Amino acid sequence: MTQVSRFDPWKDPLGVLAAFRIVRREIPELQLALVGSMALDDPEGWRLYKQITEAVVADPSVHVFTNLIGVGNVEVNAFQRLSNVVVQKSIREGFGLVVSETLWKETPVVAGRAGGIPLQMADGAGGILVDTTRACAEGVLRLFETGRWRKNSASAVANWFGSSFLIPRLVLNELTLLDELAHGSTPASPRA
Repeated sequence: MTQVSRFDPWKDPLGVLAAFRIVRREIPELQLALVGSMALDDPEGWRLYKQITEAVVADPSVHVFTNLIGVGNVEVNAFQRLSNVVVQKSIREGFGLVVSETLWKETPVVAGRAGGIPLQMADGAGGILVDTTRACAEGVLRLFETGRWRKNSASAVANWFGSSFLIPRLVLNELTLLDELAHGSTPASPRA
């Protein structure tokens, strides 16, 4: 189980930790990786990082990784590809790029129903949208219990995602609009 995010209260890493501890009662061998980037000019992030490291100091099943110890884009890619489930338990969010990256890598996601996350991932298609810590834990358990999700749905979700959000889709939308404008017709909604 992995969360990739800044150490920011809006990403709710302490809620992820609480959800992990609930799931761990059912799956004792489960491990949690909290992978984050530290900004030198973010005192709130440093305080939260300290809270997290103090909360997990005696728990060998929780691993905290940051850019300060050399965890960069290659390592983040590996975590997103190799984790059984990635959590993005945002309370408040913009687009939520981590969700997109993870879905593209065919890894299921449990994510907060915040900001742009529901635009990227319908509940049940790519993962599970949640509003609470308890729901996050239940979502993670459900994905572990239905391990076939990964085999049956992951590539379909990645294909849908690729046709919805990647550059070829955006180019198609632009060309369609230009064609309709050039021929005097009213622009239609984007085609899939």
